[in-house]
Amino acid sequence: MPSYDTMVEALNGLKARGFTTDFNLAFDSVRCAATGVCLRAEEFEIIEHYRFEGATNPSDSSVVYGIASKDGNMKGVLVNAYGVYSEPASDDMIRKLSVHETPGN
Repeated sequence: MPSYDTMVEALNGLKARGFTTDFNLAFDSVRCAATGVCLRAEEFEIIEHYRFEGATNPSDSSVVYGIASKDGNMKGVLVNAYGVYSEPASDDMIRKLSVHETPGN
């Protein structure tokens, strides 16, 4: 898995490797705003992830996820803040995403 120093580098690297759909967290799914396609937690896999902490405030942190639909039709990125700025999510989504947010990853 590549290593990136910034979130922009991670996003550009993932897009260059085919993760072209921009997903947003939508309580119980990830949603592509451009197409309206939604994937529930059981419909996608997290292929890779990168954690970034704010330079001046460690609580200003985000995770960039490279995700793919299990049917192989979509690959994309999801950027999610964690800590005080995290988005509301269902229990299933929190479990799926939090597995990849452990410190040191």
